[in-house]
Amino acid sequence: VQLVESGGGLVQPGGSLRLSCAASGFTFSSLRMSWYRQAPGKERELVADISPGGNRNYADSVKGRFTISRDNAKNTVYLQMNRLKPADPALYYCYFTRAGNAFWGQGTQLTFSS
Repeated sequence: VQLVESGGGLVQPGGSLRLSCAASGFTFSSLRMSWYRQAPGKERELVADISPGGNRNYADSVKGRFTISRDNAKNTVYLQMNRLKPADPALYYCYFTRAGNAFWGQGTQLTFSS
């Protein structure tokens, strides 16, 4: 099982960025996929998740600004982030659970440029 996030980087406040998480080693299309984030000194928090059928949930802090999507043909889940705010810079992780086991990617960093 492997989750590989990409797309993080430097961005200005108010800007946009799209994160990707490429999955392998499991039946991606049958599982709910999630994005979490963790900022320095803060707990890891759920940002958004998407069911196999495409139902989405978002943290209140990102509703209307972030969009989670998935491409089952590419085994990839995305997080489109728009109108980025000061609370958004963090390490963003891809995540899923299967049979009671949790699987995390290594994370991709979002940082604001000065």
